[in-house]
Amino acid sequence: MRRCEAMRYDQFCNMKVPFVLLLSAALCPAQVVITSETDKVHVLIDGKPFTDFVLSGGDAMKPYLHPLRSATGKVVTRYFPMETVADEPTDHPHQRGLWFAHEKVNGFDFWNNEANYKTTIRGRIVVDKISSTKSGKNAGSITAQMSWNDPSGIKLVDEQRVMTFSKTKTLRMIDLDITLMATADKVTFADTKDGVLGIRMARVLQEGKNSGKGITDDQPHTGMIRNAEGQEKEPAVWGKASDWVDYTGTVDGEKLGIAILDHPQNSRRARWHVRAYGLFAANPFGRNTFAKEKGEDGSVVLDKGAKLHFRYRIVIHPGDANDSGIAGIWTTYSSK
Repeated sequence: MRRCEAMRYDQFCNMKVPFVLLLSAALCPAQVVITSETDKVHVLIDGKPFTDFVLSGGDAMKPYLHPLRSATGKVVTRYFPMETVADEPTDHPHQRGLWFAHEKVNGFDFWNNEANYKTTIRGRIVVDKISSTKSGKNAGSITAQMSWNDPSGIKLVDEQRVMTFSKTKTLRMIDLDITLMATADKVTFADTKDGVLGIRMARVLQEGKNSGKGITDDQPHTGMIRNAEGQEKEPAVWGKASDWVDYTGTVDGEKLGIAILDHPQNSRRARWHVRAYGLFAANPFGRNTFAKEKGEDGSVVLDKGAKLHFRYRIVIHPGDANDSGIAGIWTTYSSK
């Protein structure tokens, strides 16, 4: 009888039918519920939407998570271009929710690569399959196999990504475990600023205004960028190495933020491409592009079959980095 019940639970929790999402969350004992559709994988926490892993659709040429929410349900990432919201800036349409890509891989751009862009060097990251999904009481995961293809469809990089979603009463966390393997004879990840783990913050969480041709951004901003060394604001944090960086502000009257933790065992430690206009990125290949004193080349060249391994933790938290104990979370995370 118990075996049959377990089988029914597993089958029910993994049904690929959209209308069963909330019902499955209510009936299944798991509190982090992962449910698949054709072009999305849904993540529900305690019966409420947390995020979707969007595999394809629209002009997107890489998968992404959208939106990200706090434990109280506040959306902390920008809606555009997936949704149009009044007063949101509409710059950089390729900055969708949370994504992982790089600007220059064998000369091809996997970062600035919307399908409607006119450049001819746009690469595409394709989700070949969702290898597994797991639901659980306090955590759930998605394992995906992906191909980084050049404009002619030739695979340059094979990516295996495990995304683990976990919760506490006040925190929402995403652990990324990513392995990149060269499938071409030589694969070069160039030293350039746009890479690799990116998040586009909600407008109200921006530290400053957007600027540029055709951009109007006169709405209030509440954000503050801070790193593990206590340096604050974009000029002090941008391009520097740090174990973690936090981007905190106020959404609908609640002070909250996002921290990204860079695991010390990564193949290459990150420099932080974090901007007042709301881009928040950890870039392990940026060296010369960030350095005030030029000369260090951060490019990495892989022979066919060689691998890079990256782990990052994203923490959506109440208050600021001190209030939520990001330094302590880093200590625990870095020891694993």
